[in-house]
Amino acid sequence: MTATVTPLRAAPAPSLDPMIALVAADMNAVNSVILARMQSDVPLIPELAGHLIAGGGKRMRPMLTLACAALLDYPGTRHHKLAACVEFIHTATLLHDDVVDMSDQRRGKRTANLIWGNPASVLVGDFLFSRAFELMVEDGSLKVLRILSGASAVIAEGEVNQLTAQRRIDTGEDRYLDIIGAKTAALFAAACRISAVVAERDEGVEEALDAYGRNLGIAFQLVDDAIDYVSDEAVMGKDVGDDFRDGKVTLPVILAHARGDDEERRFWRDAIEGRRASNADLGHAKDLLIHHNAIADTMERARHYGRRAIDALAPFGHGKAKAALTEAVEFAIQRAY
Repeated sequence: MTATVTPLRAAPAPSLDPMIALVAADMNAVNSVILARMQSDVPLIPELAGHLIAGGGKRMRPMLTLACAALLDYPGTRHHKLAACVEFIHTATLLHDDVVDMSDQRRGKRTANLIWGNPASVLVGDFLFSRAFELMVEDGSLKVLRILSGASAVIAEGEVNQLTAQRRIDTGEDRYLDIIGAKTAALFAAACRISAVVAERDEGVEEALDAYGRNLGIAFQLVDDAIDYVSDEAVMGKDVGDDFRDGKVTLPVILAHARGDDEERRFWRDAIEGRRASNADLGHAKDLLIHHNAIADTMERARHYGRRAIDALAPFGHGKAKAALTEAVEFAIQRAY
């Protein structure tokens, strides 16, 4: 008699579904705030803002605010306006980023600056920042105001730091980490930390949620920078190789440049400075990144920060909220595959 072996079922890929289910009711309230506060008597403002806000984004940052509040069993509603505030800050930075980067695709759609022009995109971004600060003031907590306004300033600093590092192949790993810690991780950290404030928890809880969000944000950006070279437009929602053509020095490039020979380093210098930007050059860049394990090592670094994010949740009891926050980290990393 021949024994049969039942194949093991593959584990499902991590997703944001548990977090989406956890915060669904709260997210409906947040979406109502977003819809109400993006309105204006100037028709172009809600039209342009709505193009991006309704453009298929995951709303991960406001969901983190809601999920962290659930982790702390917060029974109130203050976090609804604050989660909307977080989304407005994020959307405003995206509008400004697309102008700076001269992007023509965001989340698989044409960017607002391509449709309405750069001036309109910048000004509507300013409008959304203003709405965000209105929501902070309405909350009435100076601590919340300090956290979110501080994050807004840090994000702007990170973007300027990235701009001045653009097309500079001598940008080091420490500066790169400073840039992504500011432009991406700062808002993740603030989105999580404010939940501890509204739930009136102590400084230790605030710091734990801050650490969770900050490490998740760094992991998230590391993955973004890796998949810019090895993924496709359907996954990224933007053109493949945008960072390469824009001369952005990200961790994969830093690693490959450091590990390359003289000829390879000359290629990277020419590419980052804008003299090698063809599809063939992008293909060569990918080959060098793979040859020197730069993509794999960037992903391993992302997993390291992901583990740090999960470790930051250790003080909290097990339950649906903690499980959802943990899986959100796993999703942020696994979306590269």
